[in-house]
Amino acid sequence: MTEVAFHFNAPDKLAYACRFARKMVCLDKRLVITGAPDTLVSLDKMLWHMAPQDFVAHCTVQDAPELLEASPVLLLTDPRQARHREVLLNLGDAVPQGYTLFERLIEVVAAHDDADRQCARIRWRQYAQSGHTIVRHDLVLKES
Repeated sequence: MTEVAFHFNAPDKLAYACRFARKMVCLDKRLVITGAPDTLVSLDKMLWHMAPQDFVAHCTVQDAPELLEASPVLLLTDPRQARHREVLLNLGDAVPQGYTLFERLIEVVAAHDDADRQCARIRWRQYAQSGHTIVRHDLVLKES
């Protein structure tokens, strides 16, 4: 069964996604990041503008098939399009389609966005009702 974790209190969800992607690449893990198309476009730009020493190789579904195969990080609105199924990071409002195909699912929840927090509560209930034991990570407590 997919391991589900919620990472709460992210001051900036996209910046957190960039750091998380870098961490996964350093750990030699393959990551799929999913969310709304405009969110993924913004994230793509942020990943391209990271410092050279922090660069994270990534691609989108519009890239060549051989890049999709080789890239350690994929930005996909539909995570079912990924060939690798290690870690899925959700930046969207809904439970991502095909999340059960992945070993791990990470849900990122904004610190100061009530609508985002409300959507996260709904997703939490959906995962719990599906029988998942959910791990909670409070990012504020980690940074203290």
